[in-house]
Amino acid sequence: MIESIDIGLVNWSRAQFGLTAMYHWLFVPLTLGLAFIMAIMETIYVKTGDEHWKKVTRFWMKLFGINFAIGVATGLILEFEFGTNWSNYSWFVGDIFGAPLAVEGIMAFFLESTFVAVMFFGWNKVSKKFHLASTWLVAVGASLSALWILVANAWMQNPVGMRFNPDTARNEMVDFWAVLFSPTAINKFLHTVTSGYVLAAVFVIGISAWFMLKNREMLFAKRSMLIASIFGLVMGAFLILTGDESAREVARVQPMKFAAMEGLYEGRRNAPLVAIGLFARPQDPDHPKQQEFLFKIEIPNMLSYMAFLDPNAFVPGIRDLVQGNEKHNIMSYSEKIERGKIAIQTLKDYKQAVSEKNTEKAALLAAQFDDADFIDNYFRYFGYGFYDDPIALVPGVPVSFYSFHVMVILGVHFMILFALVLFLLFRNTLHTKRWILWVALFTIPLVYIASMAGWMLAEFGRQPWVIQDLMPTIAAVSRIDKSAVQITFWLFVVLFTALLIAEIKIMATQIRKGPKTEGGN
Repeated sequence: MIESIDIGLVNWSRAQFGLTAMYHWLFVPLTLGLAFIMAIMETIYVKTGDEHWKKVTRFWMKLFGINFAIGVATGLILEFEFGTNWSNYSWFVGDIFGAPLAVEGIMAFFLESTFVAVMFFGWNKVSKKFHLASTWLVAVGASLSALWILVANAWMQNPVGMRFNPDTARNEMVDFWAVLFSPTAINKFLHTVTSGYVLAAVFVIGISAWFMLKNREMLFAKRSMLIASIFGLVMGAFLILTGDESAREVARVQPMKFAAMEGLYEGRRNAPLVAIGLFARPQDPDHPKQQEFLFKIEIPNMLSYMAFLDPNAFVPGIRDLVQGNEKHNIMSYSEKIERGKIAIQTLKDYKQAVSEKNTEKAALLAAQFDDADFIDNYFRYFGYGFYDDPIALVPGVPVSFYSFHVMVILGVHFMILFALVLFLLFRNTLHTKRWILWVALFTIPLVYIASMAGWMLAEFGRQPWVIQDLMPTIAAVSRIDKSAVQITFWLFVVLFTALLIAEIKIMATQIRKGPKTEGGN
């Protein structure tokens, strides 16, 4: 079925969406975390009456505002692309995917937008407590926006709470709460927003370190670092817990992604976790995506424990999933492809019966899509029917592996940084340790790399699926001219890069100016 699909169009559409998502995610996590850091700082100001805390809060609020504005612009473009470049996807699951996005727009976005004006312009115009409440509501609104978007993304990773309507060829939501509270959605939301909180904490510490290196605004820098390091440590610990739970959820619902992120080809009991590893070039001519390790350092039994909380558990590898493993009741991809083709053919036969006005045959075929046995054994593999080669269903292993390990290694670095900064602050010696200040400053780009690595694992690791097992990326794209996508891709490259440069310049200007007194604002 792939022959009729323009792979070039698919790749350019993926590139355009990935570009937009990448730029959008440069702004979102800082907004998520900085909002709560500002709220904490303003709470201290209201409680203590210390005007310096107001000065600290207003400085970070300016940086939040710059970042917030550009994040909204890129986010709107991202949502429009579902209709322009991914119309088949939008048709197939729009009833489900559109619901969380609609709630996000109605509930979270308006909550956030309503109070953001009070937060920025309400100083000395409303009471301290009302202004503080507005700041907290902006922080909550930002995370609520993330909640609904992440619920939609989680459904793509683990589709639940729906039924397929053969008359419209669409999936329809039947259980909103199953979509909202699926373990995948809960873990994705908690882990993703917490990563944003950690990113913001690193950002605040890094910028504050710059002031210390310049021997400027020392009290401001120390207070900012104190809040950020405590906030970062708490959120970092929570990030580790949610990441651990997320890994188990991936092992349960996306075993191929789990195997790819560890470079595990042969399933085994007592599977070790590769702490650090480097791939050599593919060497297996019968399995072109096979990757051999040039070297690796392993932690015994840790992968089995991480996946199933049992060091003796069997963890399926890529070969087990592709070729099948009867001993462990794992169906081969070839069998799933055959079952997927049966599901697709059943839909085609139903459409033909309807067009021929063969009501008896149409009724029998329509009943199949409400039959639990047919759904469990055939329709759940609907997306596999678009393929003939099982190897095409294996994601890029090096991208998944390196993304996962970069994210984890840098996460450890951030936790050490938070702890060290907090320790030196309490000893009042941080300003004398220039090396740690430089490390803090140069950790800012590293935390963005870690954040991007997490999304690369989430999205590249589930390829070729846009909806796990139900719809491959090749079937989701709009049937439009490839040149139109290419033109808009390069236009977006120029536009988003210009926005990023502008944001960096504006933020750098504000940082160089530093926090100002009330009269200077």
